[in-house]
Amino acid sequence: MAVIEAEIISSKDEMRRWSRRMRSQGKTIGLVPSMGYLHQGHISLIEEAHKHTDLVVVSIYVNPGQFSPSEDLSTYPSDFHGDLQKLMAVPGGVDAVFHPHNLYDYGSGGGGGGSSGDCDVREDGKGVVSCLEERGFGHETWVRVERLEKGMCGKSRPVFFRGVATVVSKLFNIVEPDVAVFGKKDYQQWRIITRMVRDLDFAVKIIGSEIVREADGLAMSSRNVHLSPEEREMALSINRSLSRAKLAAEKGQTDCRELRDLVIQVVEEAGGRIDYAEIVEQESLVAVEEIRIPVVFCVAVWFGKVRLLDNVEINV
Repeated sequence: MAVIEAEIISSKDEMRRWSRRMRSQGKTIGLVPSMGYLHQGHISLIEEAHKHTDLVVVSIYVNPGQFSPSEDLSTYPSDFHGDLQKLMAVPGGVDAVFHPHNLYDYGSGGGGGGSSGDCDVREDGKGVVSCLEERGFGHETWVRVERLEKGMCGKSRPVFFRGVATVVSKLFNIVEPDVAVFGKKDYQQWRIITRMVRDLDFAVKIIGSEIVREADGLAMSSRNVHLSPEEREMALSINRSLSRAKLAAEKGQTDCRELRDLVIQVVEEAGGRIDYAEIVEQESLVAVEEIRIPVVFCVAVWFGKVRLLDNVEINV
């Protein structure tokens, strides 16, 4: 099989010119946004994008706007060379890799905001800030999906979703894709981006792709690399407990408190620390007390210093 070389683009203007040139030729473009350190879950998103568009662009950018100073921006795993090798091995390949140094560099007088690895900002009495923000001139414009961002991950990561919505908006304006693919492991993120696209009339079709798991059931995540062997074994309790809750619901257990207690007990007995365990309506993400409509059971769990997300849709 021939190796397909992707065009590597680092400039915003060059990326935009590439997309417009391809579109002038009648090509459709799919975008798979990522922060790199790619795994099979990312590859599945690329494969999904190939089903819908002529060309596929993968962006690799660790976005400082979605990290607070206390989070793991500086230790987020990175292997750009390894990522390129994985992308070249994808059936059909990818057509372009957008790998900017700093999406928030606006040139002279624009207040660049530092590279993606900088995170020197602390709370200054004006509320929680991200690793992007600096005193004085800099990036000041944020996109917020106000209600959907409040619960679940938004409770413990108050700057996260405005950072995600903002950087995805920037990527849409730069790459100008027809389709963008997001993984359902980050369920709240997928719903927020879908709502943002609807509300702001982006001409982009959003596709949610199913969770990809390791052979033992652990949801694939770039952060899994930070788990010790013991923590990784303990983390299997997440999918195991969610699967038990789904089976119980399908057998008639619709009381959400009992289902949540089941998952919390299994995870905590395995050594995990629950950030949240919520059963919510699939589109509005409103918490429910009894399952009468399609819901999703979302959890975030700490094992050591690693925070893992997982979920299961329940359609009964």
